[in-house]
Amino acid sequence: MASSIKVSLRKKANKEGLFPLVVRITKNRKTTYLYTGQYIEFKYWDAANREVRKSHPNARRLNNLLIKKLAEANQTLIDLQTHKKDVSTKQIKKEIASPIAKTSFKEIADNYLRELEKSNKLQRLSSDKARIGHFLKYVNNNDLGFHEIDENLLRRFSFYLKTTRQVSQRSIVNNLIVIRTLYNHAIRLGIVDRKLYPFGSDKIRIKFPETEKIGLTIQEIQTIENLEGLNNPQRHARNLWLFSFYFAGMRVGDVLKVKWKDIYDDRLHYRMGKNEKLLSLKIPDKVRPILKSYEFITPTEDDFVFPELKNVNHKSPKEVFNKIKTSTKKLNKYLGQIAEIALLDKKLTMHIARHSFGNISGDKIPIQMLQKLYRHSSITTTINYQANFMHRDTDDALEKVINF
Repeated sequence: MASSIKVSLRKKANKEGLFPLVVRITKNRKTTYLYTGQYIEFKYWDAANREVRKSHPNARRLNNLLIKKLAEANQTLIDLQTHKKDVSTKQIKKEIASPIAKTSFKEIADNYLRELEKSNKLQRLSSDKARIGHFLKYVNNNDLGFHEIDENLLRRFSFYLKTTRQVSQRSIVNNLIVIRTLYNHAIRLGIVDRKLYPFGSDKIRIKFPETEKIGLTIQEIQTIENLEGLNNPQRHARNLWLFSFYFAGMRVGDVLKVKWKDIYDDRLHYRMGKNEKLLSLKIPDKVRPILKSYEFITPTEDDFVFPELKNVNHKSPKEVFNKIKTSTKKLNKYLGQIAEIALLDKKLTMHIARHSFGNISGDKIPIQMLQKLYRHSSITTTINYQANFMHRDTDDALEKVINF
């Protein structure tokens, strides 16, 4: 039976709801797909003409790519049929995919970062862009192929991060995770053979190290509450830190996004930015003076309680993200000054408010209630997080052994 090679849109969307442009290879009623690495919305595919509709902003570029891939595939099939009487769809795919194997790590990485930006996954974009940059700087080769990324290279890169860049073991693991993610992309696209995969139990193992989370004590928080003589930026930073702490360690991005209309029926209603979960909490008495001090700044209910995001274009997620990022950096600077004034020997940042709530709650609150307050999807996440602060059982056990 004759072989058939056509460009197509596979009707299996990714997490973002986009569909992959593929080269479809059919022989003896068996079909396999060669992915181009490009994804579009279903409405942009012209099935009759097997091309991307002109209404797509990158239609010309994508259609040129499809023409090129189709021509390469047909030429490869002709070459195979010239030398072999019979070949399978898998053999055809393998031979067609071989030119793609020249695709470099940087090309796949750039495409990955573009997809993150299109999906507005800006926090991950910011983190992974830096990690990819570290790896490309180390190898100093923009044409590096995936087949060149082996165990030895990754071990040398890890050593470089630890000694030259002097980053934590957790940061080293995060860098390796990004490389692993891109390597998996390359395998799915047929760019590199799975047998070359450098990760696994007998190769490069990715294991998160235990991290120590340190929060403030009740006495240390009372010291911050009662500090006098702070300047305006310091008082503002303290207000936001306490606001976060009083609401169970609310994340800084969520704090800055609170509007007056989110406060009604004596409760704060908000949607967590990290996982889109809704939360409704009673307004603690300690929060009321903080809210009162900002009422004259934001008189309308549709305005923000805190001023950081007032003049930001909220139709631009990137602008909002960048503003939150720079604001957090500025707030942490003033919190560092407050820690010095309060004579604290612990680091003070906006995120420490979350650790402090966990530290003080310890094992006083049922774990199921803490899961609600933290809005964790899994109680296992809450247990693992709270384990950093629950010491009573081990302390009691130690006392029973040594007090004789």
